[in-house]
Amino acid sequence: MSVVSSEVSVEPGTLLVAAPSLLDQNFRRTVVFVIDHRGEGTLGVVLNRPSEVPVGEVLPSWGPHVTDPGSVFVGGPVEQKTALCLAAMRTGESVDGVHGLIGVRGPVALVDLDADPEPLVPKLRGVRVFAGYAGWEVGQLAGEIDRGDWIVVPALPADVLAPPGQDLWGRVLRRQGMPLALLATHPGDVRQN
Repeated sequence: MSVVSSEVSVEPGTLLVAAPSLLDQNFRRTVVFVIDHRGEGTLGVVLNRPSEVPVGEVLPSWGPHVTDPGSVFVGGPVEQKTALCLAAMRTGESVDGVHGLIGVRGPVALVDLDADPEPLVPKLRGVRVFAGYAGWEVGQLAGEIDRGDWIVVPALPADVLAPPGQDLWGRVLRRQGMPLALLATHPGDVRQN
């Protein structure tokens, strides 16, 4: 059981932050944005794993519209040939009634990559494409949280578009206040401590 905990419950629009003790290479020091959470399970994407593959190579119509660095992010170990796209809406814009967008929470929406980007892009502050996703079956995520593998915290819309050069994992933990903020100082390799 984890020494530190968060009182936030898992729901669309929350973040799963990997605890320093989670050493699985698929999720070590990751920040997962929860897209869907219901009776059938949970689905999210890893926000801080950019790849070297330009979006324009795999989705030419969306390539010019994605947020820097313009590459596909590795959303998780499940179905890595499947692309998911998240966007943050511009201030004053709403997902309601917009063809090609499905609201997740607040200004964050899933984007239908088969839709024409031209009418959507002016409504969006930024767009990010993910290859694959992270998924949990019923009860699986709850068990991992109880074991202390994940810390559940609120997301900010900017997290979805965070620049890859930034330490998103540390930044999210630091903004939680004490004692969770202390975890941000945990070295990636305890041998370097």
